Amino acid sequence: MTAELKSTTEGSTMVLTISNPSMRNALDPAIYAAGIEALNGAENSADIRSVVLVGEGAWFCAGGSLQRLQANRQQPASAQAESIEGLHNWIDSVRTFPKPVIAAVEGAAAGAGFSLALACDLIVAARDAVFAASYANVGLSPDGGMSWHLAQYLPRQVASEWMMGGERIAAERLHAFGLVNQLADSGQALSTALQLAARLGEKAPNAIASIKELLAEGRTGSLAAQLSQERDHFVRNLHHANAGIGIAAFLAKEKPRYP
Repeated sequence: MTAELKSTTEGSTMVLTISNPSMRNALDPAIYAAGIEALNGAENSADIRSVVLVGEGAWFCAGGSLQRLQANRQQPASAQAESIEGLHNWIDSVRTFPKPVIAAVEGAAAGAGFSLALACDLIVAARDAVFAASYANVGLSPDGGMSWHLAQYLPRQVASEWMMGGERIAAERLHAFGLVNQLADSGQALSTALQLAARLGEKAPNAIASIKELLAEGRTGSLAAQLSQERDHFVRNLHHANAGIGIAAFLAKEKPRYP
């Protein structure tokens, strides 16, 4: 069966399903390209307020296909570099997409599948789901931004343990470190993620986009630079029509409805 990225909609949420179940939803360059194309389309659609990323069947994503990687060892190094650039472009598109992206994880997220989940704004995981930075187990080092994300979010010793050890990590441990936002019963990660997406979809899209951008900038800039960015975003959003809707609804003790 050919690997593909399926796109459907649930209300104002686009659901992207990694579909390669015979290979535990392993990734390939066609999926990277499809992911970028889907996000580009959703960015320009006022009907889409958020995106949920899920794997078909029992697994979220096993990462890269080891069979494909083994074959690439017989190719020039540039072939694998080009493939990784495709993955990294998709990771970057998830991070810079101006709407929330939620990973709904069942089964396991391993290798680049783990990296992809970390790139999302929020993660919902089944209680029995596991995550694995399994690169070192097969003589490889991380890609997909895993080393950046784990270095940002975890104590160095924990990040070292996870990436060097390559062992499975329970969803509950990620939840304890704040990397997983919500735990769901087995089989309920997608429905829980859709509920979360629906709640976020009720917020003003321009405010959500500003928050996502400010969070990204806040990890690298100085406080002075961040204060300037917050000022500019606040003023711009105050003079957006949605602020008028939101403030009026709050004062009237009503629920705002943003276009």
